[in-house]
Amino acid sequence: MSWALTGVVIALLALVHSELGAAYPFSGGTGRWPRLAFGSLGGFTAGWVAWVQAVTIAPIEVEAALSYLDHMWHGLINNAGAITHKSLVAATALMLLFTVINILGVRWLAESNSVIVLWKIAVPVLTVGVLIGVSFRASNVTAGGGFAPYGAHGVLAALPLGVLFALQGFEQAAQLAGEARDPQRNVPRAVIYLVVVGTVLYLGVEVAFISALNPGNLGNGWANPVAKGDFGPYATLATGLGLGWLAAILYVDAFVSPAGTGLVYLGTSARLSYALGHLGYVPRVVSRISGRGVPYFSIILSFVVGLICFLPFPSWHSLVGLATSATFIMYAFAPITLLALRKTEPDHARPYRLPAASVLAPLAFIAANETIYWTAWATVQKLMLIVAAGYVLFGVSYALGRPDKRPRLDPRSLVWILPWFIGLTVISYLGQYGGTKLIPEWVDLGVVAAFSLVICGMAVRLSQRGALPRPISSEVAWPVIDEQPGVRGVDQ
Repeated sequence: MSWALTGVVIALLALVHSELGAAYPFSGGTGRWPRLAFGSLGGFTAGWVAWVQAVTIAPIEVEAALSYLDHMWHGLINNAGAITHKSLVAATALMLLFTVINILGVRWLAESNSVIVLWKIAVPVLTVGVLIGVSFRASNVTAGGGFAPYGAHGVLAALPLGVLFALQGFEQAAQLAGEARDPQRNVPRAVIYLVVVGTVLYLGVEVAFISALNPGNLGNGWANPVAKGDFGPYATLATGLGLGWLAAILYVDAFVSPAGTGLVYLGTSARLSYALGHLGYVPRVVSRISGRGVPYFSIILSFVVGLICFLPFPSWHSLVGLATSATFIMYAFAPITLLALRKTEPDHARPYRLPAASVLAPLAFIAANETIYWTAWATVQKLMLIVAAGYVLFGVSYALGRPDKRPRLDPRSLVWILPWFIGLTVISYLGQYGGTKLIPEWVDLGVVAAFSLVICGMAVRLSQRGALPRPISSEVAWPVIDEQPGVRGVDQ
């Protein structure tokens, strides 16, 4: 149920990104679209949160890959699940490999990632087919306390613990739209395909997992459905069923899949920091590009920040909740931006149009805010501190920048952004997910939904016609010409 619900949430947001990505195919699009409708502070807020989310993914995936390798080469992960000094060398080498591939250009990234993508689709399809074919026990669906033994709260609480993290990523197509061939046609197609394929695959592996479990392990509930201390649940199931060859493939996949994700996200975070520098929100040096049209300085910055993340967040689990919450703040900007740009730029060419946008876009905004609420109070408060730190960085960069290169502030966007963040924080603190539980269960979801509709309406009313970027200095590569849909900075 958690996977199905996540599929619906992600599909709503993906359809929104499809329209925006095709109509405004910019590199680092999620950090740049809000600026078109809400000005600099709105654009910076979205771009900053998007960058925080993206820059943490590569180290998360490296930690995941090393945690699986530790079962073959002990000493990479300690008893607390954190990387050790020994594995820090391997982590650095992986991050460096991602950096080199991204610096070589989008063609190298696409070619190297194509093989990984085929692998990442083939392995779960094979796993689903084999496990269901060899061991399908329908009775497991109601074993250990009945169907959904933890109730609706359990279904919703599971979302930020890995389910939402697994299905995010469709925005990669939108982030790289500025370097894509025929983005008006290919970006919506890529975004929608990513969501459909991901949802179907994850539902399949979940069904295969439940049906292949040993019923004897479920007699006392779902606390330990698979033996502890093994390499991974699917490899353990395959070994128990005498499928050693499948277990061997899963061992390899446990490293290849997260490494492939880390490769792509390092490039994504670089495009977002490029966008922040390109628009004058942070020092413009991060927007420099190479002769291949690659933001090499931003890629190196992502490499350095990724290495730094290993210090305060040395384990996979310590970063996932934060990354998920930041992801859905980033996603939440898209629906209200779509509605605002339809209002302020009604005649702009839109190769793909979201059907029933007046209904689906607010629903997507509600879904994103509900997701942020489900990530729990402990994570929400950390995220809001990071957002506050971003505003401090923006203020310092603005104060130290040359007056003729400073972005226009457009402070009216804060009239809805600050109440949005403050309201989410208060509801999370008073809610059922790590908060004081003052707001009753189910009522809390209604409160989030009603609050979201109010903020959505405020945001659209405060959208600004003419909040498009001003021309900037010629010393910055990819100038305003790459704000024009269909013109690639690399061509220019």
